[in-house]
Amino acid sequence: MDFTFDATTQEYRENLLGFMDEFVYPAEPVFEEQLAELTDPWDWDSVPVLAELRGQARQRGLWNLFLPGARGAGLTNVQYAPLAEITGRSPQLAPAALNCAAPDTGNMEVLAEFANAEQQERWLTPLLNGEIRSAFAMTEPDVASSDATNVELSIVRDGDEYVINGRKWWITGAMSPNAKVFIVMGKTDPSADRHRQQSMILVERDTPGLEVVRGMRVLGYDDRSHGGHAELSFTDVRVPAANLIGAEGDGFAIAQGRLGPGRIHHCMRSIGIAERAMELMCDRVSSRIAFGKPLSEQGVIRDWIAESRVQIEQLRLLTLKAAWLMDTVGNRKAHTEIQAIKIATPRTVEAILDKAIQAHGAGGLSQDFPLAEMIAGVRSLRFADGPDEVHKNALARTELRKQAARHG
Repeated sequence: MDFTFDATTQEYRENLLGFMDEFVYPAEPVFEEQLAELTDPWDWDSVPVLAELRGQARQRGLWNLFLPGARGAGLTNVQYAPLAEITGRSPQLAPAALNCAAPDTGNMEVLAEFANAEQQERWLTPLLNGEIRSAFAMTEPDVASSDATNVELSIVRDGDEYVINGRKWWITGAMSPNAKVFIVMGKTDPSADRHRQQSMILVERDTPGLEVVRGMRVLGYDDRSHGGHAELSFTDVRVPAANLIGAEGDGFAIAQGRLGPGRIHHCMRSIGIAERAMELMCDRVSSRIAFGKPLSEQGVIRDWIAESRVQIEQLRLLTLKAAWLMDTVGNRKAHTEIQAIKIATPRTVEAILDKAIQAHGAGGLSQDFPLAEMIAGVRSLRFADGPDEVHKNALARTELRKQAARHG
């Protein structure tokens, strides 16, 4: 594996760094001001500064960078990794400005890979153009959703329609009124094999019987700039049978295909968050005096900075290895490395953010710095796309099999 950036990556990287400095960072306070002025607090997608940033991003060719092939920028995972990291430095604004924000990224990947031509024309095209947003509805309040086969929402065929009943929650993006379509996972055949009971279906936001019950807060934050997280209720929701993605029973496999790339995207952006936290921490301790000398000269502070740098480099190398394997041998064979970065990244970045908050004193807990909101978001990633414990269990099982084969 070559650790140098190729010419394409370097060109995109320089372009993106310039875009961040010239447009994104100056727009952050404006974005917050415009969010606060909204009549509908969840309509974050409509703020003028975001539209301006999207226009600038498209002009600079910084659009749909996450998506390989002709529909996107055509980048590999290794090429996209350092770009996603840069967007993570402004996690509330930069990914959305480039049309590279979750959950739309994963939903576009699902539609690009599994949807038919009609579904792609109706939903993928406007998503790629940034005209609408979407949500992915899998997690449920009444079951342990760490095991996706537990989902209970029912999808029952009735002639040329499917009838949907059940509940979902923590559905990212669903509070945004511009989230026009939901990809919903439920059970079409409870009597089938455990991993063939589930299917995925497209449900339009304004379908009768679909109710957005409430927004969910993340450690007190509304997370408006991701379209919020919603609890949903489905009561005799009828959708055309043509809205089914793939065939009945394909839902679990589609979910696994969606979550792999999503996990690495989260990790890439989280490394950018850690880098920004390091910058903020170094700036803060260099400018504050305590007990007669700058905080930067205190041994404990230097220990925090040194440990954080080592941890960031470790995460970056492990994430790049996972990206390289995804490119060279495929997502399935990179599964162990994807699990490893999913385990390591959120908890490590959370620890780095904790040090940065501590270095800022009480200010680190406040809205005057982005650190508190960042740590709330990163903490949620230890649940997103599967909790740590599920990945650790699977990773340990794989390791035990390898060791048994070696000695057996």
